[in-house]
Amino acid sequence: MRVLLLHCDFLEFEAKKKALREPEEVKEPRGRLEECVVCFMSVEKPDEENPDYVVDETLKVIDDMMAQVKAQNLVLYPYAHLSSNLGSLDTARNVLDGLYAKASQKYTTLKAPFGWYKSFGLKCKGHPLSELSRTIVPGGASKKEEGESEALKKEEKIQSHWHIMSVDGALHEIGDFDYSGRENLKKFAYYEKAKVRQADKLPPHIELMKRLELVDYEPASDGGNMRYYPKGRMIKALLETYVTEQILDYGGVEVETPLMYDLKHPTLEKYLNRFPARQYMIHSDDKKYFMRFAACFGQFLMAHDATLSYRSLPLRLYELARYAFRREKSGELAGLRRLRAFTMPDVHALCTGLEQAMTEYKRRLKLCIDTIEGIGLSKDDVELGLRVTREFYNEHREFVEYLVKEFGKPVLVEMWDERIFYFMLKYELNFVDSLDKASALSTDQIDVENGITYDIQYTDSDGSMKNPVILHCSPSGAIERVIYALLEKAHMVHASGGTPKLPLWLSPTQIRIIPLSDKFLDKAVELCDRLSTQQIRVDVDDRSESMGKKIRDAEREWIPYVLVLGEKEIESGKVSVRIRGEKEQKLLVAEAVAVEVKEQVKGKPFRRLPLPKLLSARPSFTGL
Repeated sequence: MRVLLLHCDFLEFEAKKKALREPEEVKEPRGRLEECVVCFMSVEKPDEENPDYVVDETLKVIDDMMAQVKAQNLVLYPYAHLSSNLGSLDTARNVLDGLYAKASQKYTTLKAPFGWYKSFGLKCKGHPLSELSRTIVPGGASKKEEGESEALKKEEKIQSHWHIMSVDGALHEIGDFDYSGRENLKKFAYYEKAKVRQADKLPPHIELMKRLELVDYEPASDGGNMRYYPKGRMIKALLETYVTEQILDYGGVEVETPLMYDLKHPTLEKYLNRFPARQYMIHSDDKKYFMRFAACFGQFLMAHDATLSYRSLPLRLYELARYAFRREKSGELAGLRRLRAFTMPDVHALCTGLEQAMTEYKRRLKLCIDTIEGIGLSKDDVELGLRVTREFYNEHREFVEYLVKEFGKPVLVEMWDERIFYFMLKYELNFVDSLDKASALSTDQIDVENGITYDIQYTDSDGSMKNPVILHCSPSGAIERVIYALLEKAHMVHASGGTPKLPLWLSPTQIRIIPLSDKFLDKAVELCDRLSTQQIRVDVDDRSESMGKKIRDAEREWIPYVLVLGEKEIESGKVSVRIRGEKEQKLLVAEAVAVEVKEQVKGKPFRRLPLPKLLSARPSFTGL
């Protein structure tokens, strides 16, 4: 059975013409139900083995969806186009009737007639939980979807032991630890242990990313593939540049590799099944390809072909993977928190052995912390999670304790009795949002398998050929998820009575000039042009709106500095300055404001204003 569930404002249909010789009898050809979940369903050949099981399992899927979206109205809609392996007509009728009989006992249920050509119309709500597809297989076997790795199944079944490690190195059971003053750590620990990723509410950053005209859903693409408006693209580009510069300063060597790879390449197929992710698949020239989920493949194949010496290690290969792809479950997609296409700065280090790898690992932890703090988050905004095999922990406990001490506050430790992935240790810096969901940002892994899998070799000091230990690091995590974290942090600041804002270096407009009337517009534009030469993003509100509305709009756009220009200001040479988050206005020389901005963004990359400098010339992308 294949099902597609949509949460809809309404669905309506009309039976037009018989599609079978003996279709279901129709008393009323038209039907409509509002505020409903629509279950499109296609009964398949394997369902003939156990139709009752299929009915029960399908109902469970429906129950989950109904509970998540809090719906009580259900439409069952037979839809043969979901499958090319249709079951018999009798089985299809029995499954549909059986499902209707059981669902009707729980919900207000409308069944579209079986065996008719029907016209239909619907309006899908379009939130992250509004779409869900499933394949149900008789006998309880879970059908492996194309692109689903073996490691993904193992990850779901792995036996984990959960602890909190305090800064002194002591291990505590997560239920016994004193979380006083560590509420985020508690939320993070229980979220990770539960392993439930589905979003049951819309994260607040979704409304913000739309209202600020940064990012939006793209209805013409697959879920989790977003569109970026000019302001959002500018922020994303600045983050990409900043993280890249951090990695290059660390010693990264930048490369570029393909987006897709041969599924049957012997090395890649093995690695694919060792990584817990769902892949996008592409068919071309009778071959199957998968879209990369990180930059590992290309970098490892490149390293395989390189001539390496112990003198050139650690070799730090870097790529800004735009894009990487993971076909996350539709119920897990939530704005920028979890995507199917994302930008991943990916820097690997090929090391001569575990000793060099651990030395490099310490350096990279500092790189990750410095990068996160440079972006505009702090250690208070993130929690550290360590995943480690028991064997590695027992042999290198002092090293693990060093990482915790360096982080400077208690961390979550997930310990495994056996190594089922290619790494024996990894950490993640996680942001915990207002819905108590945790999302990984920075990460690094100690990989003891892929140097062998990819047959990467280097010549050691004694002339022998050896395989390197490989570190996998993203100092920031996905760029899109960084934007999510910044917006969610701003929301939480606002919810606690503060002023929401973006870091100044990422603000699309850093200074807005508002002339008191049209007769001061030329002076405002002149000032804008003068300040803009100093690599500051400045615009002018020249619209025919009241001063009050212009000030409110600047507040709504989170503009950091608002300069009001009138007769008095022109005569005195000082402008009235509103600084976001400060109650009192100031009279300052405009150039002094520019100096203050330049000082605050020192060391950060710069991009020009992403839109016309005059607000009257700008389009509205979202209408919000």
